[in-house]
Amino acid sequence: MIGNIHSIETLGTVDGPGIRYVVFTQGCLLRCQFCHNADTWEIGSGREITVSEIMEDLMSYLPFIQASGGGITVSGGEPLLQIPFLTELFRVCKKMGIHTTIDSSGGCFSQSKLFIEQLEELLQYTDLVLLDLKHINRKKHIQLTGMANNHILEFAKYLSNRKIPVWIRHVLVPTVTDDSLDLQELGEFIGTLENVQKVEILPYHKMGVYKWEALGHEYPLKNIEPPTEESVVFAYRMLTANWRNGEGIHL
Repeated sequence: MIGNIHSIETLGTVDGPGIRYVVFTQGCLLRCQFCHNADTWEIGSGREITVSEIMEDLMSYLPFIQASGGGITVSGGEPLLQIPFLTELFRVCKKMGIHTTIDSSGGCFSQSKLFIEQLEELLQYTDLVLLDLKHINRKKHIQLTGMANNHILEFAKYLSNRKIPVWIRHVLVPTVTDDSLDLQELGEFIGTLENVQKVEILPYHKMGVYKWEALGHEYPLKNIEPPTEESVVFAYRMLTANWRNGEGIHL
């Protein structure tokens, strides 16, 4: 089984529990204004790599990964655009006792029979989903990502109904995703989910600006600065007001 891969990070520490072997897939439907991986957008490009090649490379790091309680995370881009590849990769990982995580925005979620059938199979081998909720307001979500969020919220409910463990992630962008009413509404939505293990606030940063410029794109948030620590704490409190598990401010 072959996948289109953008890059691999061998010892990641911010994409799930423990030390992670992080595979960044190529291709995404969203066009988030704050995206720091804009070079992963194009579908069908990237390096073609097999499951066996990934596993061979992963094995050299496995002692460190497993000693830390880590595993493998597939991010992107959007990994759910390549479900058959992801399923085969995770199936092999689970045979070896490796913890598996998907980092997804849910941007390609569909209620089509084929997609649901493939997703159901994938989730049999998935231990955790890092679910990126960009914005709760539909109109603002379209402005921010180029796409509505109805199906993304459906994906969150779908995972909740199936009790798939989830970490909710929200990128905090001053003047864009930090409105108190929006945060309150998003927190209320999170409170309806029954599978959330952790909530993370990801402070906006400008580390991906050079990629936009290299691709010939004008960066839309160039005049916006990262949020203050106080605003991050406030946002976390808003998102977790109706949620009673754990903790997870990501700074």
